[in-house]
Amino acid sequence: MKKLNFKNDYSNIAHRLVLERLKEYMDTSFNGYGLDEASEKAKRTVKDLIQTEADIHFLIGGTSANKIAIAHALRPYEAVIAVESGHIAVHETGAIEQSGHKILTVKPVMGKITPKDIQNTVDAHYDEHGVVPRLVYISNATEIGTIYTKDELTKIAKVCKENNLYFYIDGARLSNALVAQNNDLTLPEIASLTDMFTIGGTKNGLLMGEVLIVTNPELKPFVRHSIKQNGGMLAKGFLLGLQFQVFFEDNLFLKLASHANNLALKLQEKLIAMGYELAGVSETNQLFVNISFAKYDYLKDLCAFEVWNKTKDKVTVRFVTSFATKEEDVDKLLELLKN
Repeated sequence: MKKLNFKNDYSNIAHRLVLERLKEYMDTSFNGYGLDEASEKAKRTVKDLIQTEADIHFLIGGTSANKIAIAHALRPYEAVIAVESGHIAVHETGAIEQSGHKILTVKPVMGKITPKDIQNTVDAHYDEHGVVPRLVYISNATEIGTIYTKDELTKIAKVCKENNLYFYIDGARLSNALVAQNNDLTLPEIASLTDMFTIGGTKNGLLMGEVLIVTNPELKPFVRHSIKQNGGMLAKGFLLGLQFQVFFEDNLFLKLASHANNLALKLQEKLIAMGYELAGVSETNQLFVNISFAKYDYLKDLCAFEVWNKTKDKVTVRFVTSFATKEEDVDKLLELLKN
């Protein structure tokens, strides 16, 4: 039996339409460093989608995008506010700190930050003996698969403006958040509420790539300098431009995310019906399940997944569905968990 893969949403090369577009231009020469017609065409599509005046930059990956955006926005003594589970605080090897910026963490509420915690953090840093909070970082979808509502983002944006803070969204799985059943946010609304945000392609069917969208006029100058300085400028930038053309054509980015979300929802509903305990209810394509050690020992050789947490009597595992997950894969996983 072929080993099932529910470990992450970036294990497959790319969606076939993306590969077909790259193959179509195999004999075409482009200008370098993202200054090419393929990238310009993709940028125009992004601007049409967000309906907001913005500068668009195509970057290689999520950690690189976060580091570039934050390093560009902040002075050396300025800091980031994020939840303890935030990707930049847990899974990026201190990339933000390496660029000279402290991360001020707060307790998450269902994976999310609250305006009250933002305000309390600002109030706690009031003189030159501490760093200056200057940017609020969130992920949408969050690291545990939850999403922010329009009301929540509006309130965060309000407290940011009141305290002269930049508001930045890591959108590595923003496509999944946009097509979640309870989502009430649109891309134009996200663009109007933030100073910068990303839309991730790496975890949603591209070979690689994230779009950095800069809406705040203060932050637009010299972003390309920050990209180059932080090692994020791809000489063959047209490879990103061509991919993002396909990504946004006919809303492919939303269709791929819907596929992943729907399979995760099916898996979630079936597991609940089978009596499994979920470690929180996910709204997107990540699912966290508590299983026994016996079940874990049985499953680990038959299926790839992440171990999220262990206690003395259970293991919390993460299953992730993707654009490439097949319904029969979900059925096979359910069969393994049933036996």
